[in-house]
Amino acid sequence: MPIDFSLTEEQKQLQALARRFAREVILPVAAEYDEKEEVPWPVIEKLHEVGLLNAIIPEAYGGMGLKMLDEVIVGEELAYACMGIYTIPMASDLGITPVLLAGTEEQKRRFLKPLTEKPALAAFALSEPGNGSDAAALKTRAIRQGDHYILNGTKMWISNGGEAEWVVVFATVNPELRHKGVVALVVEKGTPGFKAIKIHGKMGQRASGTYELVFEDVKVPVENRLGEEGEGFKIAMQTLNKTRIPVAAGSVGVARRALDEARKYAKEREAFGQPIANFQAIQFKLADMMIGIETARMYTYYAAWLADQGLPHAHASAIAKAYASEIAFEAANQAIQIHGGYGYVREFPVEKLLRDVKLNQIYEGTNEIQRLIIARHILAE
Repeated sequence: MPIDFSLTEEQKQLQALARRFAREVILPVAAEYDEKEEVPWPVIEKLHEVGLLNAIIPEAYGGMGLKMLDEVIVGEELAYACMGIYTIPMASDLGITPVLLAGTEEQKRRFLKPLTEKPALAAFALSEPGNGSDAAALKTRAIRQGDHYILNGTKMWISNGGEAEWVVVFATVNPELRHKGVVALVVEKGTPGFKAIKIHGKMGQRASGTYELVFEDVKVPVENRLGEEGEGFKIAMQTLNKTRIPVAAGSVGVARRALDEARKYAKEREAFGQPIANFQAIQFKLADMMIGIETARMYTYYAAWLADQGLPHAHASAIAKAYASEIAFEAANQAIQIHGGYGYVREFPVEKLLRDVKLNQIYEGTNEIQRLIIARHILAE
């Protein structure tokens, strides 16, 4: 079969829907929710109405059943308007993915179907205050007692952690076993002993709720365990190998917005008697932005295609995530530079682009960890 770079008619319609939603619903309120550091529930409700919330849930459970390439197409459009707001549905898909990968049929019906019946979110809790990139060193304990586990510990930097209907929590049954002792448990909102504390003062992505989660003698039924004991770490890594690809898509969206804002300003701003767009120094910055956007998008599509085909994609998702987030940060940085002093104030949107996209270089595995994944792939051959 020849290589085909065109989107299907369904994908074009999906792209148009997401683009219209981003420009009409997200863009007008993005700065307001960033300033207020508040989750935009009216936007989440409208996302649900148009079918773009939790859209990766299969049709059998009430969702749209979007594939990874579909998700990437949507993600670029939503992040164009606001990366922080896009992180909300993206992080919900992050929580949903372990259930899709390792859940039983009963668990999928029990946990996924309710997320399609109303505006509702899921979350994924792996990081802890002391274990960042060393994910296997987690301290949260899960002690089996009959037909349930007793969960104790703390999770950190959890997107949607306070809003989610349920959180997939990764804990250890024995810290000495490291990754071989990890278990994945679905903890439902309102479970006694489970508390979410909102983290304030973030640099960017302020419209997305980020939480510290505290578990004090939380009883979790064994029927809420995904897979077997000892499979939790594998489930977490398989999840992240997939969900880094939408992070890359979001980065492409931010970079595209940076280019649009910079181009518009460069055409309007005059210096030395002419628009600054006439100067080669500005033109080269714009050209470099486009080089980054086009190459990052193509590779992100490729990584998504690999995932959709069921082919190995860990190194491809790492390349896409690291590369796209870095070109996006540089695009936002150069957009500020083109705006000069105006780029440094909130009257113009480019400073927010940089604040928001910085996190794309950190969450779902730092870009240093992505390079480690890529290097291991190279050396394994």
